[in-house]
Amino acid sequence: MDKISLTPIGTIRSPYSEPKDMPIQGRFRDDVEGWVELKEEYVPGLKDLGGFSHLILIYYFHRSDVEEVQGHPFLEEETHGIFPIRSPHRPNHLGFSIVRLQRIEGNRVYFTEVDMIDRTPLLDIKPYVEQFDSRDNVKSGWVDQHFGDGNVPDQTIIR
Repeated sequence: MDKISLTPIGTIRSPYSEPKDMPIQGRFRDDVEGWVELKEEYVPGLKDLGGFSHLILIYYFHRSDVEEVQGHPFLEEETHGIFPIRSPHRPNHLGFSIVRLQRIEGNRVYFTEVDMIDRTPLLDIKPYVEQFDSRDNVKSGWVDQHFGDGNVPDQTIIR
C-alpha cells in the first residue's frame, strides 16, 4: 500500500490562531476551552461518549508544509530524530491530544486542555480509557531530564 486517503470527520475550533499562542501541551492550560464541530453524519457516533472524562483527538497538522526527519523540540537546542519529538513537521503531519471532555451539545464536543490551532481538521475521536491507556514505570527519553525535580519548565507552558 503506497497511499492512504483520509477524510476529516470534523473541525477543531480553538482560541489559538497562531502556534506561538498555544501551550506545547494542553494540560498546562486547562482553563482554555475549544470544541469539535463534527460533521452531521458522524453525530450518532457520539452516543455514550459523555461517560468519559478524557478523549484522544487525532488530527492533521494543516498548517505544516515541512517534512523533517530531525528537529528541535521546545525544551532543547539539541537536534533529535522526528519520532522522539512531537513536532508537527513530520511525515504525514498527524497529531494527537488528550483533552478533558466538558460537554456535548448536538454536533459540538466541548473540551479543555486545548493545544491545537483553530480550524484543525479532525480525523478521529477515541475515548481515553485509564485501564488501557495509562502505564506504570514509563521512561520518557530525553524529556525526563527536564522534569527530574518534579517541576514543569516555564517554556513548557509559555512559548
